[in-house]
Amino acid sequence: MKKSLFTLILISISLTHYGQVLSPIIKPHPSIDNQRLAYVDTVLKHYVDKNWLTGAVTIVIKDNQVVHYKGHGYADLASKKPMPADAIFRIMSQTKGITSVGIMQLYEKGKFSLDQSIGDFIPEFKKPKVIQDYNPADTSFTFINAKREITFRDLLTHSSGIGYADIGSERMKAIYAKAGVPSGLGTFRANLLEKMKILGKLPLEHQPGEKFTYGLNTDLLGCLIEVISGQSLEEYLQKNIFDPLGMKDTYFNVPAEKASRLPGVYTEDTQKNVIAWAPTFRNINPNYPLDKKSYFSGGAGLSSTAFDYAIFLQMLLNGGKYNGKQILGRRTVELMTSPQLDFIKDGADNFGLGFSVTSEKSSHLHGRNKGSFNWGGYYGTTYWADPKENMICLIMTQHTPNSHGDYSRKVENIIYSSLLR
Repeated sequence: MKKSLFTLILISISLTHYGQVLSPIIKPHPSIDNQRLAYVDTVLKHYVDKNWLTGAVTIVIKDNQVVHYKGHGYADLASKKPMPADAIFRIMSQTKGITSVGIMQLYEKGKFSLDQSIGDFIPEFKKPKVIQDYNPADTSFTFINAKREITFRDLLTHSSGIGYADIGSERMKAIYAKAGVPSGLGTFRANLLEKMKILGKLPLEHQPGEKFTYGLNTDLLGCLIEVISGQSLEEYLQKNIFDPLGMKDTYFNVPAEKASRLPGVYTEDTQKNVIAWAPTFRNINPNYPLDKKSYFSGGAGLSSTAFDYAIFLQMLLNGGKYNGKQILGRRTVELMTSPQLDFIKDGADNFGLGFSVTSEKSSHLHGRNKGSFNWGGYYGTTYWADPKENMICLIMTQHTPNSHGDYSRKVENIIYSSLLR
């Protein structure tokens, strides 16, 4: 009898943590002070009223249960259309976490090892070069041979030496622009593999594995998914992540019937007044989610909702499992969310295989616990998952740059102050 009762308890615990499908319906939680949590609404209303923020969606999930989920302000400032909770955001670099999971699924199938050369799959990356001298007058450069090959681990930790088109260092922006290598931010009428082959012939900013440099690493990982799987990145992610998880609002190409759920995109003028993002500003037309495209940027191409992305994060907190489906192995998730870089100093946050990882020092300065993993997107979306609290938080906006971006830290402080036990 006791053995049967114990077995039932184990089954119950398993279903609670792994079998439960997230519901968007908000329910009270014994570990959350709802009066304190309501200050999220108060703070964001203040920022909207001050015209410091156009609109946002926030969601908090504690122990597989939605405890806060709300739209704030406006999806469209001119018409004062309210921001719906199910708004579809251009998540830009939040795409990176999903692509990283995709490549690690192939790792689990034995398609490659983490410290294997990516040149084994795209030969143009064999025998990489490192920039030595650069002339900004004509973007000419000299180079030296890299000490070793670029590996999958280098790409996942942004330590390969590959820079970023449009948003990276001045010299790498110029070199990539001259070679026609795109940033992945927006719409591109190009072939992903052909552009990555060009990237493979260009110099690195530093020796592989030498330091963290945010770059086109995840676009390259998306291309490697296509090469290894034989599918487009769109097809692969749909089949292996979105469909199994029930992520019904995550797309490279947002369907026309869902276009009304895309909020407007905003920036600031020289006086720091909020203005609409013009179609030619920074060479990114904000309508790109509706453009039918076949260049799938693994680093910046997706659009999604707060709830859909919360499902993705819940899968990771569950050790790779969600709704009875094992998307990724438990130990693989642990690898992805563990510090990988040994040259990070002074208690700064480290980087795992696709995610920033909160350090012990950072955990003493702010709410997030050591081991929380996070990232964000160019247009102002951000997220973190805290394994110690079994908690997921997302703040989704479409406003960059924002001179009043401190709202994000304030929201985080409120969320953690609402925890009772």
